[in-house]
Amino acid sequence: MENATAYVRTRDFFTRFWPAPVRVGAVERWRAVAGALIGILLTALVSRWWVGAAGAGLWLVAPMGASAVLVFAVPGSPLAQPWAVVGGNTLSALVGIACAVLVPDPVWAAALAVGLAIALMFGLRCLHPPGGATALLMVLGHTTSFHFAVSPVLFNSVLLVLAGVLYNSLTGRRYPHAQHATTAPQPAARFTAADLDVAMAHYNQVLDVSRDDLEQLLQYAELAAYQRNLGELRCADIMSRAPLTVEFGTPLNEAWALLQARRIKALPVVDRARRIVGIVTVADFMQQLDLQDHQGIVGRLRAFVRPIGSSHSERPEVVGQIMTRQVRVASESRHAIELVPLFSEGGHHHIPIIDDEKRLTGIITQSDFVRALYRAVKPG
Repeated sequence: MENATAYVRTRDFFTRFWPAPVRVGAVERWRAVAGALIGILLTALVSRWWVGAAGAGLWLVAPMGASAVLVFAVPGSPLAQPWAVVGGNTLSALVGIACAVLVPDPVWAAALAVGLAIALMFGLRCLHPPGGATALLMVLGHTTSFHFAVSPVLFNSVLLVLAGVLYNSLTGRRYPHAQHATTAPQPAARFTAADLDVAMAHYNQVLDVSRDDLEQLLQYAELAAYQRNLGELRCADIMSRAPLTVEFGTPLNEAWALLQARRIKALPVVDRARRIVGIVTVADFMQQLDLQDHQGIVGRLRAFVRPIGSSHSERPEVVGQIMTRQVRVASESRHAIELVPLFSEGGHHHIPIIDDEKRLTGIITQSDFVRALYRAVKPG
């Protein structure tokens, strides 16, 4: 048993080194490839022209290649934004040059340059991984002129950012990408922006994704969960079966007594074959009264449903005389999610459910629907 446990732990440990698949389509991959190619090409051409074709000095630094990966492959990353690229590379170059000048031992100079560059980038909100390489390059090349941080480092960085702004915008990617919380209305979700802030503070690590992208990603995941849980849910799965019914000739007092005794608000009206011919609701009873006068409304309602006992009367006495004849129904096999517009916008409170032969088999109320939604989205 212990050997098996040790084997599983060892396997899991080495599995962590295996890269996860990149969940990006072919079109996006080629968009990033073309962007990096164009970005570096434009940066190199302009930089070489600016410095001089004769080679008066270095006109392109290697960390720009790493910056291009971020700017064109992950333009939404906080590490790829314009200030991160320009500030991260340039400030790191200044730190690296200072270490090369002040620290004689290149080993210590290299370590200090990278560490101090990261600290400075954190402090000035321009964390950029290639910045570490820029600081190290200054030490290894024993660069002692602070002008080098301006040309080519700053100049390269600005050109690359400009190319990124143009290319990403033309190919449908936001760049620069907003890194602050959006104030635009968001789709309904079970978490708020404040909840996300608390979670990120608890995580307490640098995320290579912007805050608004993370929030949107979580909302997409929640929507996918809704669709997975509700997408195949049928009306037959959530309906109340064998609902109470009445017939066309059911006396009003009997129908009203059923509504009151069972504390329900609607009764489907069926024929002898249990096919829907209408529905009678509490609202149908109330419509028969003068609701402008609120005095004695209970007494008037009781008098209305009380049988007259006369063979001739103009007052309604059976359900068929007050019921709603136009009834919105749904089949057992219909997707439950399709009823959302009927409840939320159509003003419906009860939807009778019928089988393939048009016979009543159940009813879905707003309470049934809310209960089904809760079961579908509640945690584990």
